[in-house]
Amino acid sequence: MKKMFGFIICLTALLTVAFFTTSNETTTPDNDVPMVGILQLTSHPALDLIYQGTVDALNEAGYIDGETVLLDFQNAQGDQSNLNSMSTRFVSRGADVMVGIATPSAQALANSSKEIPIVLGAVTDPEGSGLVESNEAPGGNITGVSDLTPIKEQFSLIKEILPDAQTIGILYSSSEDNSIVQAEQAIDIATEMGLETQIMTVSSTNDVAQVGATLASQVDAIWVPTDNTIASAMNTLVTAADSNTIPIFPAVDTMVEEGGLATVGLDQYELGRLTGEMVVAILNGESDPSTTPIQYLDQGDIIINEEKAKELGITIPTHLLEQMK
Repeated sequence: MKKMFGFIICLTALLTVAFFTTSNETTTPDNDVPMVGILQLTSHPALDLIYQGTVDALNEAGYIDGETVLLDFQNAQGDQSNLNSMSTRFVSRGADVMVGIATPSAQALANSSKEIPIVLGAVTDPEGSGLVESNEAPGGNITGVSDLTPIKEQFSLIKEILPDAQTIGILYSSSEDNSIVQAEQAIDIATEMGLETQIMTVSSTNDVAQVGATLASQVDAIWVPTDNTIASAMNTLVTAADSNTIPIFPAVDTMVEEGGLATVGLDQYELGRLTGEMVVAILNGESDPSTTPIQYLDQGDIIINEEKAKELGITIPTHLLEQMK
């Protein structure tokens, strides 16, 4: 009996040691490979594509998760407190590079460290958001990719598709710095083109249905920027606009697929690939964020939702259909 009791004690001790050893291995990064923390603001198609493009670019450069790199992907689901705690997590785990997908994510990462290299994934105006000293010479530990949308081309597209339109509604989130910048530019561009604008903002996705319906009743078309709040509630906005037979011209290609009419948009996946390539350059010691300019995609593509055009009774000029991606 004593021998059996002693055996049980020894076995318990061995299992305890094994448990803590295994637990430690799952929570402590492997120092033999670099660690990359990726922080995404929320889930919607555009940001998901940026994430996928980032990972694919890392894979093609030989940085395979669990083998040659440790990827710590965190999705804040739109919660600022999550952004802050997740950023702190990356720093405490000793990340070699951190990636911020969308402006709020990037701002949280920037607040968490002034030393760890940070790569911006889809931040419209890094300089205007206070993330870098200038977009040409960042000057600190941050560089990355801008998703600055070709607003002038988008408004030219609106005029081609709706030559009789007079008033364009502009809808965006008042809590997103990137959206404010784009909206200000859109107002100036619309004015230059002889278009009137009706401006409305939302503070959360809960506002989109009511504000969207009100705006749709007052305009000939609605334009929205690369706005994460609107993107997360795109289906709601489409329903509100459809009730008034009003087309939506979003700045993002994936939002056209979700019910928008058309855009000249940037390929979100390619934005992600460019982000991943910048991470690779830092990991390889080939790039210093302080001297690496913010990168941009060369041009946008015309994307048209022909099914939505038929629903709304809108005829798309043939030459535009021929130019589609």
